[in-house]
Amino acid sequence: MIILGIETSCDETAVSVLKVNRNRFKILSHVIASQIKTHHKYGGVVPEVAARQHVTNMIPVLNTAMTKAKVLPKQITAITVTKGPGLITSLRVGVQTAKTLGLLWNKKIVALNHMEGHIYANWSKNPNIKLPALCLTVSGGHTELVLINKYSEYKLIGRTRDDAAGEAFDKVAKLLGLGYPGGPKIQALAKKGNPYKFEFPRPMMAHNNFDFSFSGLKTSILYLVKKKFTNKKIPISDICASFQQAVVDVLTNKTLIAANKLNVKSVLLAGGVAANIMLREELGKKIKLELSGVKYYYPPLHLCTDNAAMIAMAGYFHIISQDFTDWKKLDADPNWELV
Repeated sequence: MIILGIETSCDETAVSVLKVNRNRFKILSHVIASQIKTHHKYGGVVPEVAARQHVTNMIPVLNTAMTKAKVLPKQITAITVTKGPGLITSLRVGVQTAKTLGLLWNKKIVALNHMEGHIYANWSKNPNIKLPALCLTVSGGHTELVLINKYSEYKLIGRTRDDAAGEAFDKVAKLLGLGYPGGPKIQALAKKGNPYKFEFPRPMMAHNNFDFSFSGLKTSILYLVKKKFTNKKIPISDICASFQQAVVDVLTNKTLIAANKLNVKSVLLAGGVAANIMLREELGKKIKLELSGVKYYYPPLHLCTDNAAMIAMAGYFHIISQDFTDWKKLDADPNWELV
């Protein structure tokens, strides 16, 4: 089986060709046109600019992906595409491309939730993940704990009530004058700092639920900078390290409690913030110490951020269930919830 994946939910134009043999994935091509340099000067993604870039990039990226994979349209089994959530103008570029190709090539289409794609990036090197599994999905727009009982069957266990973790990273980076995107910049500076220099709050960590909140943590850093360092040099590395430690403490603590209560066989990490090395390592250490027999998985770094290979992987499980989308009714849905 050969699957074409298309992803345009935000500011990356991505196309991938995936080959599946006996439930094992082989990425034949993985092409991404990034817009980070374009949006860096704005301090964040500008939807109108992103959409125009997608229109410009889509055909070249598609052609490159097909050429690298050395496949012809007739060899494609089905097309998978991100329907949502995301920026409406960006999503529509990918959706319209998938619909056009589906019509021209006479291929069936699977419309995918972006977060489902992040979850199934874990299957890239691990085809035999045991269910039920708990997945901590952490990105710029989402922070959720999702229970996976069966393939493509999910239950929301907890979510952020305000800022997502990735969003908090970006906002704190902007507040400290580090620029966009904030996650990699904070992670790099945190290596040089003291993670316990500042006692930032761990929002909702002691609450008897699995929800998250990061706006108060962000605000505490704002007050610290304004009140204590108005006329002094800001200890940016120490602030980054202490902030990162607070976020990781909350995420790992909530995940472990939920995994233990739900008696899962596997814990997964997914989303753009899954690329954070400290989060990967801290969660792994705590699972090994506190959850006997529970397996821990996270995607390779190149599949943590937005990409089309993960969309193709998630699409595979819909294809084998004959769960296709009526392309005549297919449209982008910027607010589409996984569950």
